[in-house]
Order: sequence, then C-alpha cells, then structure tokens
Amino acid sequence: MLKQVFVRGVKRRFHLPKPFETWRNAPKEKAECVVIGAGIVGLAVARELSLKGKEVLVLDSAPTFGTAASSRNSEVIHAGIYYPSNSLKARFCVRGRKLLYHYCSQRGIPHNQIGKLIVATGTSEIPKLNQLFNRGIQNGVENLRMLDASEAIKMEPELHCVKALLSPASGILDSHSLMLSLVGEAETNGATFSYNTAVIGGHLEGNQMVLHVCETKTLTNWDGNTPLQPDLLLMPIIVVNSSGLSALTLAKRFHGLNTAIIPPAYYARGSYFILSNANSTRHPPFKHLIYPVPEEGGLGVHVTLDLDGQLKFGPDVEWIPHVPDTTNFLNKFDYSVSVDRVARFYPEIRKYYPNLKDGSLIPGYAGIRPKLHGPGQSACDFVIQGEDIHGVGGLVNLFGIKSPGLTSSMAIAEYVAALLLGG
Repeated sequence: MLKQVFVRGVKRRFHLPKPFETWRNAPKEKAECVVIGAGIVGLAVARELSLKGKEVLVLDSAPTFGTAASSRNSEVIHAGIYYPSNSLKARFCVRGRKLLYHYCSQRGIPHNQIGKLIVATGTSEIPKLNQLFNRGIQNGVENLRMLDASEAIKMEPELHCVKALLSPASGILDSHSLMLSLVGEAETNGATFSYNTAVIGGHLEGNQMVLHVCETKTLTNWDGNTPLQPDLLLMPIIVVNSSGLSALTLAKRFHGLNTAIIPPAYYARGSYFILSNANSTRHPPFKHLIYPVPEEGGLGVHVTLDLDGQLKFGPDVEWIPHVPDTTNFLNKFDYSVSVDRVARFYPEIRKYYPNLKDGSLIPGYAGIRPKLHGPGQSACDFVIQGEDIHGVGGLVNLFGIKSPGLTSSMAIAEYVAALLLGG
C-alpha cells in the first residue's frame, strides 16, 4: 500500500509520459476492485461492492474522504422533480431518495424531511411551475401539491410568491455523518482506503485497465519538466472511476480508451452566503427549503437550512475557464467567496424574501460543480459508461455526477454494482 502523506499543491499542467518504456520499471500489484475517489458516490459504490463480497480498494489523492464536492453542497435530499422523465437523474434521484431516508433512519444519521416550496414570484413563471409539477408526477414523486399564494404564505409568512409547488419529500441531512457511516460499513466488509494516493492515468494490457498510481507527494513535488513516473502499476479486475471533478481528465489519460466517447468538461463555482442575523438560527425566517424556478446552469439562488437552523442562500453560477489538470487531481480550485458577489444575491433573494435587510448576508463557502455542458447549452444527464460503451472489461466511468448526486448516491451504487456483477 502506498504511504499516506499530506498534500501540498502545485498549479502547473502535467502530462503522462507517452512511451510505454517509462512505465515498465514501476512495480506491479494486483487488486480485485479499485474505486477511484472517496466522495459520497465513490463511498456508496465501495460499500455496495464490499457488501457483494468483493475486495475493494478506495484511492483518493486527498488526506481523507469527501473533501471536494461532497463537502461543499447544500446537503439537500432532492425529491426528483427537475429532471427529464426516464433520465438517469430522475430514476436515481427518486430511488436514491428512498434508499437514503431509509439508510439514515436505520443508522441514526441526522436528517430532517422538512419539505420544499418552489415558488413563482411573477405570473410569467407559473407555466414553468406547472411543467415542474407535471414532470415530478411523471417521475413518481409523491404528494406534490400546487399552492396558491395565500396557502404558501400561510406556511411561510416571510415568503412572497404568486404560486408555489409543495414537495413534502424533500429534506436535508448531515453529509459528513453519512459519509462516515459509508466508510465504516465498507471497512467492516473488508474495504481498504488509501488516501494521499493519486491515480494519474492508466493503459490497457489486453482488455484490462492498468492504473498508474503515485503518492500525492510525488505529484505535488513534480518539477513540471521531467517525465512523471508512476510509483505503482495497479492491475485491478474492476475499476470504478468515481473521481468527481477529475473524472473526465483522468479518463482522457487512460491510454487505449477511445477518447471520442469522453464528454468535454466544464466547471462552475457556486457561492453560498449565510444569514448573519443574531436570531436567525433560533428563529429562522423560513422552515422549509425555498427554491425559485430553475435558471440556466443551476436551480437558482435558493434557501436551505442546516440541521442547526442556520439559513444559507445559494449557490450562484460562475463559470470557470481553463482549469489545469493538476487543479483537478489535487483539488486546488479557488474556493474563496468574493464579498463582491453578494450584490447579485440581494435582488435575487428579495424576489421571494422581500424583507431581507441590507448587510445581513456574510460569505459562507463555495463548491465546484463538474458539468458536461457549458454556458447557454442544455443541461446534461449523468453519464455512466461501462464495457458496452467503451469496450473495456471491468471499467466504469462516472461523468458529470453533480446534483442530485448526493441524493442519487446509493441508487448509482446499485446500478454500478449490477453493471459490473450482473443482477
């Protein structure tokens, strides 16, 4: 097993050596199942495969699990309203929500099914709200109900809207507690975790993907000029590329894999601001999740609560151009929240929360979303590629796993296990 070391980042772009000879001297080890990425989806996959009796090794370049998108999101359990019928997002969100509520209830993981109101703040938005209602019904979301303004405001007196869609199935959870539980169950079933361990590429030998692995320290200390050598060639029977922000970049470094099937990568930063009012936690202005109708690139600047009652607003959408490969592999994205962005939040929030006071928002945190579409393009479904797509036995690539990735995590794990093991 690779030695575990702490990560210090570099920002230079790097390239894997092309000649096979540069890999030949690296030691080789065999493995049964390797899951690349210890985010919430990777953890769910590792748990599922370990429950199926497989010997699982989870590799992540970070010092611990869940350091990227899995720890920088709204922690919302989505119902399954937004996504086109029969899409992977619709299917996995509805199935995953049920699995997640059951899992959290059985294991005492903090969560709360507080419900959501999607609000139309002008008459021009009502047709879109009706479309969401119909789509949710088609997707199998239970107990959806359209509310007129008076019904919605009776539920949430601080709310302004002309109509609202009530989703009682939506909720919130403690994502760290969930991930901790998934890690514990996977380890109990024999899974091994190797942190500070970067998968930097791979190559095909026959129909088997051989992974190029190095300590994160090796990648961090690379001088940018000499060929980057793997410390280890790992030969698994099963490989699940669940590396989130770096999944597409990594797949392009699997020599022998048809790169034409790998979608282009886009990245968007989403910032959150927190309501700073001293009484906001004890007496929050809202008790439900409040969402506007969706906007391009996201679901709009919405209201979420954490389990302590803290109110937060976000995320917005800020497209990020020219992401170097090392930024992906070492998660060296800029996660700072610019105070200047708050000026865009106030007018958006006041459409449904007109009593929001000036100066009451403070910077919270930011997350990065791995997208398969760019500005002005139609939203994409999850992309899950197995042998039937790329022809490589035992390899599954997970691309574009953003919202509702947390909600869908256990359903994705079921699907991946069935794809690899049958059943």
